[in-house]
Amino acid sequence: MKILVIQAKIGMGDMVIYLPYIHAISKKYKKSVSLLVKKNSRAKDLLAEDNHIDEIITLKKEMEGIFGILKLSNELKKRNFDKVFIFNSSLRYNLISKLAGIKSIYQYPLFRSKDNIVLSAKIFTEEIINKVVSTEPNLIVKKTINDLDRNYKHICLGVSASGPTKRWGINNYIKLAEEIAKKTKCKFYIAGGKKDIDLINQFKRSKVGNNSFSFENLNIKDSLKIISNCDLYIGNDTGWAHISVALNIKALTIFCDSPILAYGRYSARMVTVEPEGENETTTHDTLGQNKISFEKVLSESIKLLD
Repeated sequence: MKILVIQAKIGMGDMVIYLPYIHAISKKYKKSVSLLVKKNSRAKDLLAEDNHIDEIITLKKEMEGIFGILKLSNELKKRNFDKVFIFNSSLRYNLISKLAGIKSIYQYPLFRSKDNIVLSAKIFTEEIINKVVSTEPNLIVKKTINDLDRNYKHICLGVSASGPTKRWGINNYIKLAEEIAKKTKCKFYIAGGKKDIDLINQFKRSKVGNNSFSFENLNIKDSLKIISNCDLYIGNDTGWAHISVALNIKALTIFCDSPILAYGRYSARMVTVEPEGENETTTHDTLGQNKISFEKVLSESIKLLD
């Protein structure tokens, strides 16, 4: 039996959030599964050591949109899948699966316009496997020796974000690091890439810059090794936050402009901070990056480091 899972959302965080359900399907059928994903999900990097995954098929540009239907269906047809699980309501993927000759198609109700990413995936999967599925994700990586100096607290700072409205300002993170460093010896790991070089350099020029290291020149695999040995993640609602909880690291996640009920309530390891005046209400149009209480972030950080 060959099984395909289609997870067409873009980011690393989304990829991580779907892991419990992909793993549950694999366990149900006692088979590793193939994944159809977008390149920006970074699935090939994140899931390289996951034995629940057989093949990762990356959507190419020519396979997207209406004109890519035949190209993608032909690509899938070569693999002779018996079952497909589609984690969205897209008619396009339903049609592609049929054209690929897949006999058993499981999918969300077609044409659903809005959904809670976690609840929809949980309900969908539980109906298939007839078993309760935990929402806690687990990134499977090889155990590494923790060679970080345990005389320090090691903090991963997620200063990056998918857009400016989701980002708490870099000066806030610099000030936060300085205040935390007054209370305990710390080293800071700046989770960001080449696109975040200006933010990273600002942090490195600060008073705590000498005790910092950035991920700008690391691949995902090496970044995972560092995060898995950290004591805490503090940062924006971005892929690094979701990666942290999937590596069993507590994450203090700042929700400026994204739906907290979808992205902030699926893991007991995630502690959240919303803009002042919000209470479980942050959405994609909250625009609250200037309403985050610095004192609350600081106090929660100290509490989680104790």
